[in-house]
Amino acid sequence: MIAFLASCLAARAQTIRGTVTGNQQPVTDATVRVKGTTMGATTDSSGQFTIAVNEKGKYTLEFSSVGFKPKQQTVTVNDSLVYVTVYLTGAAKTLGEVVVIGAGTFEASDKAKGASLTPMDAMTVAGNGGDIANSLRSLPGTQQVGEKEGLFVRGGTSEEAKQFVDGVLLKNPNYNSVPGIMQPARINPFLFKGILFSTGGYSALYGQALSSALILETIDLPEESSANLHIFPQSLGLGLQKLAKDKNSSYGASLQYGNLNLYNKIIPQQVDFSHAPEYLKGDANFRVKTSNTGILKFYVNMSYNRTGLLNPDADSLGLLNAIDVQGKNAYATISWHEQLPNHWKINVVAAYNFNKDVLGRMLQNQAKEPVSLPGLPYKNTGITTQAHFAQGRTVLTKSLTQNQTLRFGAEYFYSRDQYSHEDTLSNLTDNLVAAFAEDDIHITHRLAARIGVRAEHSELLHQWSLAPRIGLAYKIDNTSQINMAYGIFYQKPENIYLVQQPELLFSQATHYILNFQKKARNRLLRLEAYYKKYHNLVSTVTAVNNDGNGYARGIELFWRDKKTFRNFDYWISYTFLDTKRKYLDYPYAIRPNYTTPHTMSIALKKFIQEINLSANLSYTLATGRPYYHIQKGAIHDQGTTNTYNNMNVSFAYLFSLFPKWKNKDFSGIGVGMNNILGTQPVFGYTYSIDGHRKVPVLLPAQRSFYFGIFMSFGIDRRDDFINDNL
Repeated sequence: MIAFLASCLAARAQTIRGTVTGNQQPVTDATVRVKGTTMGATTDSSGQFTIAVNEKGKYTLEFSSVGFKPKQQTVTVNDSLVYVTVYLTGAAKTLGEVVVIGAGTFEASDKAKGASLTPMDAMTVAGNGGDIANSLRSLPGTQQVGEKEGLFVRGGTSEEAKQFVDGVLLKNPNYNSVPGIMQPARINPFLFKGILFSTGGYSALYGQALSSALILETIDLPEESSANLHIFPQSLGLGLQKLAKDKNSSYGASLQYGNLNLYNKIIPQQVDFSHAPEYLKGDANFRVKTSNTGILKFYVNMSYNRTGLLNPDADSLGLLNAIDVQGKNAYATISWHEQLPNHWKINVVAAYNFNKDVLGRMLQNQAKEPVSLPGLPYKNTGITTQAHFAQGRTVLTKSLTQNQTLRFGAEYFYSRDQYSHEDTLSNLTDNLVAAFAEDDIHITHRLAARIGVRAEHSELLHQWSLAPRIGLAYKIDNTSQINMAYGIFYQKPENIYLVQQPELLFSQATHYILNFQKKARNRLLRLEAYYKKYHNLVSTVTAVNNDGNGYARGIELFWRDKKTFRNFDYWISYTFLDTKRKYLDYPYAIRPNYTTPHTMSIALKKFIQEINLSANLSYTLATGRPYYHIQKGAIHDQGTTNTYNNMNVSFAYLFSLFPKWKNKDFSGIGVGMNNILGTQPVFGYTYSIDGHRKVPVLLPAQRSFYFGIFMSFGIDRRDDFINDNL
């Protein structure tokens, strides 16, 4: 038995991990092969790779990437894990120094530079609530909207900022909206290895977003098998990830249930909940390597939520507006990417989403009995929405000589939406097709361009669109770069307006962006100026039409420093925004009620290795937002809300429950408080029909808290806290 166990241990696969860099940045899609074998891998967006070998000994790794000189490096495997760092030298007569990262883009998975935004990096921003999009509100260009989920970027609504997972649209990233209350995210943020947040001028590979794109890339295979558990007063959750012995496949699943009933009894709420927010979600995934350079990934997520509110009725003293929201959602995606001969790469992905949203409204007296008021039938009504959405997408990438990369492909969107209101039933079906092409061209040693074009056709709108996009990058020196971007972006009107008027056109936005950034020694300085022009926005002043228009312009600053202070990371962002719109019921171009001209954010992160304590603080200051009472095409009342002043803090103490497991478990106690200053921000007002009464829209509670325990077995994540934060 001892001999058998010894032979099994000797036969366990060893792992070679590493990072490939070149020209002071990660090298993406570099080929890594074990010389004399068929084993190999390709680097991801952060330049990282993993290769499993069957036994200990010496191995020669071969590294190659277009635009860089091939390189070999010998490693000796004496343990179960070996980590190597490789630097590739730019090939002669190729531009190795300038990269078009795109003005308006914050690029992720660049740990060597101050611009990195890994999931751990984003999720340790205090007050994020487990939502990647919410954590990005500390970056420039975003607005502080506390009563609704999603990103509000550079004068755009949350519907104009889209999220993409592995290239396909994530149709409903958050639980169904509840009036006045921000809803959490459905998707686990730690499924992703890369985050690309574009506040404008994004790639031609993505469309149907007027303002911005949040592009998320899922992990391929987990490092090891693992299990996790968290216990909080607000939620319970557990998960499992199982990696096959040959490290060529994995599967996983998780389940989470949240109910704020107990929490709301402990923490006084400013909102009267008839049904405390309740959430249930489960997901599963399967991944398998189809070759040394290819992988097939499948993911499915299902969720349910319900929230009930009782708000004072603005039109009648003593009566209550009872609102009940219930939602069901199912999301599935399958993707495959592979390296092909002659420097070709293919990426195929498909997704399906079903969403059902039931909104009920009822006017009640203090005894919670139904009441009807003459002339106000809409206060007792119900709306049911069912939506089916599917998308298929194929992208081909060709690496050419002179460090040039060509990407092109096509995608198909199918949507079928059904709206039920009282005795009215409406259906919308659309087939939207798109084709796109994009080329990275190096013009001189210091000048590069990214030129792309995207064409789309909507069967429902009977309309074609053609959207050219171009980005230029000029390298000043080894640490400084100027970027410029221009592009046209189209988006279908929201379905609520297409139900009323199916003959609407695409809304359009034109982006002009100028950017300067300097990266050196784990510090980043970024300055950006932009101008956006809107056309064909939806207007409802007289009838639903495309008579809306507007503009947005501004200046943004971002400074991040991970070097000056030991084990300390911080960033400061400032946003100036000047924007006006004539859209929806706005009688003329005015500043939208979700925007403010000045916003400043600070994020501080400190990891104390000696006691395994992670401390995080975030602070945001924003000038007041405008509010309006608009009726029959006229503004009857308007003003500005108070200054938004919010500070959040969180702590995580990390420890090992089973030290003898040789760092195979990672646990922690998390505690945090949002709005520790106890300010009372007002996000707007709800008006009575006659305009004589207005009710402020406030936070559900003046302060919010969390406390709980989280555990992970199989992988010790403490290094992630250190490396990703510092």
